[in-house]
Amino acid sequence: MNHSPEDFPYTLIIPAYNEQERIPHLLSQLARARGEIICICEGDDATPDLVAAFARSHPEVCIRCDRRRERLGKGSAIREGMLQARGPLVGYMDADASTSFSQMLTLFQTLDGADVVIGSRWIEGSVLIREQDLARRLESRVFNLIIRLLFGLKFKDTQCGAKVFKKAAIDAVIAHMVSTGFEFDVELLWRIQSAGFLIRECPISWHNMGDSRVKRKDVLRMLCGLLRLRSTR
Repeated sequence: MNHSPEDFPYTLIIPAYNEQERIPHLLSQLARARGEIICICEGDDATPDLVAAFARSHPEVCIRCDRRRERLGKGSAIREGMLQARGPLVGYMDADASTSFSQMLTLFQTLDGADVVIGSRWIEGSVLIREQDLARRLESRVFNLIIRLLFGLKFKDTQCGAKVFKKAAIDAVIAHMVSTGFEFDVELLWRIQSAGFLIRECPISWHNMGDSRVKRKDVLRMLCGLLRLRSTR
């Protein structure tokens, strides 16, 4: 099916690094998607083939896979999707569907009056269907405190992989982005807030799917990257 940009009420970006085991659950939720879906598929597993098979069986859904053999990093993958996005609203979510597609649609709907809405696991009204272990939760809270001190971001959950934006907010800062890894979320929110756009947190239901792509060495890389970023400003 041919689509023109005006057909898309939103663009949803899904970074997917070797997600053949987990992405089928998400694909099963996309059968009635009416926006543009861009999967940035890294790695060497069958993820692109699964996306292609879904596209063939659901020609009414505008979904495509941008296949990358090299490892981009989560931040670079999302940035690539943002540069390709054609919808007036742009969001991204995790390939494991820890936040459901239906919740992403709700986040898009709550953009009215704000430029950015970020899903939060740590504010009143959120529901954690299956929590992370205690060590991960403590790690998350310490990281959040450091982010508050370094960047003045008062949000309780900068790292949840469920965020939506008016494209104008992205277009205002995307050329200045330098982060390529998991610290991308922090830099993006910081630059958007510094540019004067309104960011709102929204409670979500979140299900820990396990097999987190964020390892402890990644947390150290994130902190080092953010310290370098902050020292340049």
